[in-house]
This record gives sequence, structure tokens and C-alpha cells, in this order.
Amino acid sequence: MAAGYGELLRTRHAARLLTGTLIGRLPNATAPLAVVLFARAEGGSYALAGALSAVYGVANAVGQPLLGRAVDRWGQPRVMLPAAVVSALGMALFAVVGLDPLPVAYAAMLVAGLFTPPLEGGLRALWPDVLRRSDQVHAAYALDAVAQEVMFAVGPLLVTLLVAGWSTAAALLVINAAGVLGALSVVVSPPSRRWRSAPREAHWLGALRSSGMLVLLGSFFFVGIALGAIQVAAVAYADEHGGGLVSSYLLSALGVGALVGGVVYGARPWAGPPERRLRLLVAALAVGYVPLVLVPGVAAMTALAGVAGVFLAPALACAFVVIDRHAPAGTVTEAFSWLVTTFVVGSSVGAAAAGPAVELGGTGLGFAVPGAAGVAALVVLLAARRYLGEGPRRTPDGVRQENDRSHAAEPGFRAGHQA
Repeated sequence: MAAGYGELLRTRHAARLLTGTLIGRLPNATAPLAVVLFARAEGGSYALAGALSAVYGVANAVGQPLLGRAVDRWGQPRVMLPAAVVSALGMALFAVVGLDPLPVAYAAMLVAGLFTPPLEGGLRALWPDVLRRSDQVHAAYALDAVAQEVMFAVGPLLVTLLVAGWSTAAALLVINAAGVLGALSVVVSPPSRRWRSAPREAHWLGALRSSGMLVLLGSFFFVGIALGAIQVAAVAYADEHGGGLVSSYLLSALGVGALVGGVVYGARPWAGPPERRLRLLVAALAVGYVPLVLVPGVAAMTALAGVAGVFLAPALACAFVVIDRHAPAGTVTEAFSWLVTTFVVGSSVGAAAAGPAVELGGTGLGFAVPGAAGVAALVVLLAARRYLGEGPRRTPDGVRQENDRSHAAEPGFRAGHQA
């Protein structure tokens, strides 16, 4: 297992791209916490801090696919580095101005969120060009999903350390400066500078004109709901079981489970259509969420949370493969960015739904939200399976199209995305 990942990371440019992308995404991973801490330190209420964070989140959700489409048209360096600089300047303005005048603070959040560069989608578009072999691309997608879990665990800790050792404003400035450096490291690399999207058909829907893409996004919208609801329900569970670090136990166990599942999943090749495998993985994910409604003692609940996380990273890694198979030619970065947006929106909806559920029926009902969302994600895949086909597709005029353009062991990695 370790040898396979070691070979992947020793491939020229692979470690640099993965590391640069993770550092470049730190501002996005830490913004919700960093913005709230800064606003509170400036004397703002929790409501105001939450509103500012929400503006950033909504703007980010809107900006990712728009910037992803721009990357597909004009390349990565021309879009990602300017976007990273503008986003960092927006956050710097917020750190300097604070909450007065308030309209400027909101405008700063809008700019910072809207111009967050689509590094996540950009990296996934680069993997087939960098690694060449489809089994390595498969492993890279899994490693990418695992690294994402690590980043979202380490990022808030980094913010906390910067705030404790310096200030909330310094935390905003340092992390966003690091984000620009991470984006710079990616876009000056030869793979990023060489990369060109496949020729695309001009269409206002872009990646969303693919029925398969819509099905996938619909399913993972509910996965996002599940994850957002778990975060709120975990806090409610902690309040009933001693408070303190109990909620962090559950969320950390969820992350560790995803990390273990992703590492194991990416360590071996998988035969057969990824669409079929995705249904199985989402089914396992749903089964893992359902027992959380039992809300047992802390030790047992932590174990259940770990099990619930095991299939998250594998499902994401498999979804990346399916996106590459179903995204219309020339829209790969935009397609991956839409998945990011879907998760952000779904997570927000899940958090909003879990709160009233806890107030209405207690913690058990709060954890019923992720269980129901997991089942809904599977239902979408099953109900619309004909749109997420496993074999050759046909255009409206009857011309046969092959999903597998590389004829490799892991189907679906398109040479058309490379330079």
C-alpha cells in the first residue's frame, strides 16, 4: 500500500502539485472559523459573525464553477493566480478595516469568497496529464480525498495557534498569504502551464448540460446535507454528554474513518464501471449514517462516527472518476468545481435542517437528518441510473460514444483533457 502511494508521490511534479494545492486551499478551509473569531474579537455578535461567514460561503459557492469555466477557457495561470491575489486582498481589507464600516466588511467577504481560486478542480484536471497511468490517477483521486480530510482537520488548528500566538487579524493575513503562495506554486509548474482543456462546445449550461453530471451532483448534494447536519448534531450530543471535547471526538472520528477508508480504497485497482461501484459506496455510506440515530454513550458513539466516515473518501474518489467520464468535453475544471459548490450548499442546508430537528425531537432526531440524507443520495443514484450509464452513450442523432476513451484498467480518464 505504502509503496503504491510512494511511487505516485515520486512521480515528477505530483508531490509539488498536491502540496501547493493543499496550501492554496487553506484560506477556504479555515475561513468559517477565522472570520467568526475575527468578528468576535472586533466586538461583533455571533449573529453578525455568522452572517459574514455565510456571505463568504455563498460567494465561494457561486464563484467556483464560474472560475472553473474560465480556467477551461483560458488556462490555469491566467485565472487562478489573479483570483488568489484578489481573494487574499479582500480578506486583507477585512482584517484592516474590521467591522466599521460594516458594508465594507460585507463587500470584503463577497470579494474574498467569489474569487477563491478553483484549485481543487484544477488539480483533478491535471492528474491524468501528470501521472499518465490510469491506476495511478485512481490512487491520486483517493489520496486527494484523504488530503482534503487532513486539511480540514489541520486548518482550524493552525488558525487557533496563530490567534493564540499573535492575533485574529494576523491569522487572516498569514493564512491568505500562504494561500497565494500555494496557488503560485501550482500555476508556475510545467503541468499547469502546459495544460489546455479539450475543445468545448459553446453552451451557457457548460458542464451542467450533461444528465450524468446532474445526477451525480443531485446525489452528492444530499451527502453534503449529511455532513453539515452531523456537525450541528455533534454539538447537541456534546451538550447532553458533558460538553467539552465530546463533539470534537465525534468529528475527529469521522475524519479518521474517512482517512482510513480513502487510503485503503486508493491502494488497489478496481475493475468494472465506476458508476456501479459508486452506487455501492454511497449505499455503504448511507448504511453508516443510519446507526448514529441510536445516540449511545460517548465511546460507542465515537466508534459509530468512525464507521460512518469510512466510505466518505472512497465515494468522493469514485465520484471524481465518474465526473471525468460524464463532463462534456472542455468542461472538466468547471465540472469538478460544481461538485465543490454542491457540497458547500448541501452542507449549509444540512446545518440549517439539523438545528430545528434537535429542538423538535432531541439529538436523536438531529442525527436522523444525515441518515435520511444518505438514503436520499442513494435513491437519486438508483432512480436516475439510466442517466448515469455504465456503457457507451449516444448523442441525440444516434452516434455511439464511448465513455472509456483510454481503454485502461480503470476506465474513464480522458486523454482529451491534457495538453
